[in-house]
Amino acid sequence: MIKKLSMLTVKAAVGLLPVGVKKSLKKNARLTEFYSRSLQRSGLFFGFPSPKKLQALYNKRLNQQARELSEYAITQTKCQVVIAGDNATKVLHTITSFDEEYLAIVTLIVEDEIFSQISAAINNHIIVKPFSTFADIDSTPALLIRQGESVDTKRLLQTLTKYNASLEGQVTYFDWHYVDKKGTPVDPQLLPDWNPDLQLSTGYIKTAIWLQNPVEWLQRFPLNNNYYCWLAKFGLANESAVFHIPYSILAAPGSYAEDKIDLVALANEPADKAAGTVDKNNAVVNLMWPLHTAPLVSLIIPTYNGKELVRGCIESILEKTTYQNYEIILVDNNSDDPACLAYFEQLNRDPKITVLKFPYPFNYSAINNFAVKHAKGEIIGLINNDIEIITPEWLEYMAGHAMRANIGCVGAKLLYADGRLQHAGVVLGYGGGAGHAHKYFPRNHAGYLKRIVATHNYSAVTAACLLVKKTLFNEVGGLDESNLKVAFNDVDFCLRVRETGVHNLYCAEAEMFHYESISRGLDISPEKAQRFKQELDFLQTNWVSYIEHDPAYNPNLTLRRENFSIKE
Repeated sequence: MIKKLSMLTVKAAVGLLPVGVKKSLKKNARLTEFYSRSLQRSGLFFGFPSPKKLQALYNKRLNQQARELSEYAITQTKCQVVIAGDNATKVLHTITSFDEEYLAIVTLIVEDEIFSQISAAINNHIIVKPFSTFADIDSTPALLIRQGESVDTKRLLQTLTKYNASLEGQVTYFDWHYVDKKGTPVDPQLLPDWNPDLQLSTGYIKTAIWLQNPVEWLQRFPLNNNYYCWLAKFGLANESAVFHIPYSILAAPGSYAEDKIDLVALANEPADKAAGTVDKNNAVVNLMWPLHTAPLVSLIIPTYNGKELVRGCIESILEKTTYQNYEIILVDNNSDDPACLAYFEQLNRDPKITVLKFPYPFNYSAINNFAVKHAKGEIIGLINNDIEIITPEWLEYMAGHAMRANIGCVGAKLLYADGRLQHAGVVLGYGGGAGHAHKYFPRNHAGYLKRIVATHNYSAVTAACLLVKKTLFNEVGGLDESNLKVAFNDVDFCLRVRETGVHNLYCAEAEMFHYESISRGLDISPEKAQRFKQELDFLQTNWVSYIEHDPAYNPNLTLRRENFSIKE
């Protein structure tokens, strides 16, 4: 805290300097680097705005949403609300939050005694049904919510009008927020589009679920009071039928930290496919998909010199990795250090390691495409030479996910040497291109919606450590060695993989250090800056729809910083 306050003072002082003086200081590379690193270590790079500022930003978003919806007339005249609970007072509060003009049916998942109390207190023109009669499902569209929650009926119905064409045959979920005892919005739940692995690991969708055709789905997937388990099971079987609307329509009492879910029940949902264990410290489910066939994994490591980096990387793999069916392919790209060359020769004598020569100018995409042609594995692993393994089971976790039929690229949790987060998934749109989610956050931080500690889906992951089936790598033509020689080749590759109909995934259980850009240095020359601009232009031209709206991110969140704050 003292370090953070000190840096706040320094940052404020720098802000008061004349523009000319600041420009002059920025020309001093060492001073600029020291200042940047000090800011990073202080936490100012990842910190949220103050609670007051955050509340103001969210209120601004709510007002903006209201203005956007104001042009839509209400066409959905009647709806059914399904409420799960165990407290008559809280259930009644939820019912009375609705505009009765639009409420036709209330279906309650409650005990008989509570049902009797509630049905006696409800106006006669509203039909109240107990869950026990749900075999006779009513066809009236239904909203699944929980006791104590309040629904903005007008906003709900206007939103349904706006998205009417997208709702038929869908199970739809909305954004929402908690409220404190004063009724002030706190902890906005600004959710990504359908993210099946986030649902399996955290149950992130737990209320505000709309069923346009309840008969169609509830007969096939019986409902209980754990909506998050129901949706996990439903989503595993019907991924294309889950739809997200990024408008907040509901307020829940309490806070995110207080809203407990049954993690044991959630861990059992994919029981026939994966072994689920509860991480009590982070309150998430860890899922390890079994490797029934023990596939060979080809780990490709490009390098230019960098003897000590390569040694640290390979030794950490050999010494720490518990999964043993792998080969290492080290690709030497014009190394000229005699000590390195001698070491590479030594490595080449290890039966698990093959050293290949790539005697051409540096082209990250071409190097890896070349190595894949020599790889024997069913799974390809792209590994930077500045990676050091932390988690012994990293390959079981990552390869298990990579072998799943609906998973494409699998990335790892990468840390800087000082323990701060370097990579936990890639978000499209940051800086007009792409950036790393939660970059610079502390290692032990849970992240927004627990997205640092939970394995889940992103549109892209970094190739500093990336696993993918070789068949899928070849299907999309590998990395783009013509247009993306250095930057964004992994993002482009992941998006092409995603377009085949699979999900990419960040594996939170696979932790490793990444000593980023040590061996090749940073892009600071005019030539490198121009090349970076060309590659950014290529990404922006070819993937404009993802940059405008990354489905793994919420459009109400900021793209100015990588911290999941609210858009200004």
